Amino acid sequence: MSTASLPTGRAPRTEWTLLLLSAASGAADAFAFICVGQVFAGVMTGNLVLLGVSAVGLGEQGVALRVITALFWYAFGVACGTWLTARLRLPLPRTLLCEAALLTAGAALWGLGLITSGGDRLGLLMLVSAAMGIQGRVLTTPTNYFTGTLTSLVGRAASRSWGPEDGWVAGRLAAVVAGAAVTALAVRFRPELAAVVAAAPVAGALWIETPPGRRRTAD
Repeated sequence: MSTASLPTGRAPRTEWTLLLLSAASGAADAFAFICVGQVFAGVMTGNLVLLGVSAVGLGEQGVALRVITALFWYAFGVACGTWLTARLRLPLPRTLLCEAALLTAGAALWGLGLITSGGDRLGLLMLVSAAMGIQGRVLTTPTNYFTGTLTSLVGRAASRSWGPEDGWVAGRLAAVVAGAAVTALAVRFRPELAAVVAAAPVAGALWIETPPGRRRTAD
């Protein structure tokens, strides 16, 4: 678990941060799948399935290399996130800044048309996957894998134990879909901005989590 533990009753500010990071997750995975090539940047369960499929000769050509790249750099991001939070004990805004920097770099490379080859796409996948790995460690509530979230939410609904906080949980699931949908629209109509969709929500979360005094100083 991350050292950035959250209390049971979260403040609305934290809930908005979780919503934005969930949207970033959906956007990053949609971007990687559509633009990098049939691979996910943050959903490692899906990547493991793709790796198994490719191991028997099925799936898109070259997907195994992309999957392995995503797995390695996601793990690298997790290790970095752990080091930042557990060893350096950096506050949440600084770890979010690291994630935002990686996603912004990827968005700039993509938007400027500098990603022109398969090798370039692998490099871009490294940046986005590492960013998602960091995100996976900065909060105790997951914002880049949602099977458990959906299972718990449906279970509480089935047992009629739905609580007020479950509206926020459902919102995070909707945010994942929204992030992916907006990215897909960007790919269709403004492809140069497709990678920005993942970076923007993280920047918003960073703004929310930055103390007002430091925010004014930065301005």
